[in-house]
Amino acid sequence: MSWLSRIAEEIARQGPIVRVTVIRAEGSTPREIGAAMLVSAAVTQDTIGGGALEFEAIAHASGLLARSVGAEPWHREWRDFALGPSLGQCCGGFVWLMFELFTEREQEILENLGHAIDPPRMIMRRVENGAPLEVLPAGNEGGAGSIGRAAKGLLVTGKVEALLISGRKGEPDVFVERLAPSVASLFLYGAGHVGRALVRVLEGLPFAITWVDIDASRFPQTAPPHAIAHTTTNPAALAETAPPGAVHLVMTHSHPLDLAICHAVLGRGNFRYLGLIGSETKRARFAKRLRELGHTEAQLAHLICPIGLPSIEGKQPEVIAISIAAQLLTLRQ
Repeated sequence: MSWLSRIAEEIARQGPIVRVTVIRAEGSTPREIGAAMLVSAAVTQDTIGGGALEFEAIAHASGLLARSVGAEPWHREWRDFALGPSLGQCCGGFVWLMFELFTEREQEILENLGHAIDPPRMIMRRVENGAPLEVLPAGNEGGAGSIGRAAKGLLVTGKVEALLISGRKGEPDVFVERLAPSVASLFLYGAGHVGRALVRVLEGLPFAITWVDIDASRFPQTAPPHAIAHTTTNPAALAETAPPGAVHLVMTHSHPLDLAICHAVLGRGNFRYLGLIGSETKRARFAKRLRELGHTEAQLAHLICPIGLPSIEGKQPEVIAISIAAQLLTLRQ
């Protein structure tokens, strides 16, 4: 779900919402550009880093909500914080926050804009009060000038979620951000103890999980929202349908099944990561069998086993899951 669709739903449930967004961050700061939280009269969701900065932001947003009746459409306000001098925080950096008031007036527009996530889009707005939100097309579909180039760069690299673009010749700055956060496609083969622990650990992290097993009873009764459970008698065939650049983690109950999946992934190529749970001995045995199946040494170099960070020791499923998640985050960076 895009953040615009989420705001539209929250307006329907709670009334006016203020979105607080970090649009500039210099030096040591609690969160990065694009970090945002939602403030309503009843609840605060997400975080821009906690501490005194967030306390001040919530207080300002609450005051804006109190003045929401009669406010003009697309109402925005800004505050800058030198974290050390003004808030007494040890970070010592500088943060510029944008406060955007959304009410029932904008709800329908937010709903319509919020559906533009496939193909992925960028949302831009001029950093001035009253300027409406706009959708920038992805790829080569449009977006001229520096704003279009910046938006395209965000979409292609996946390394930056938001960007503040300086205005030219007296024009206001423009803030561009993804409509939905970038996520990596992750195929997880196996719903055993480690697989279940890993899915729990990855909740809230930038991964969309296709969770595969041959036995539906191994999955929890309700799969979490960031994972789609898929039961199939042929996981290797499913591996061949993965999108380019996907991450593959192989940890089924069966070594022959693991081998078939690794064979399929190596054969199709165009993947970001292929990890096999097990020891160095298991990797040596798998490499021998995969050579016999026709794979080259160059291909086998992309088979990672053991998986996880070697500095994190322990064989409990939760420890292994944390180690794997840490390695995947390092890989994304």
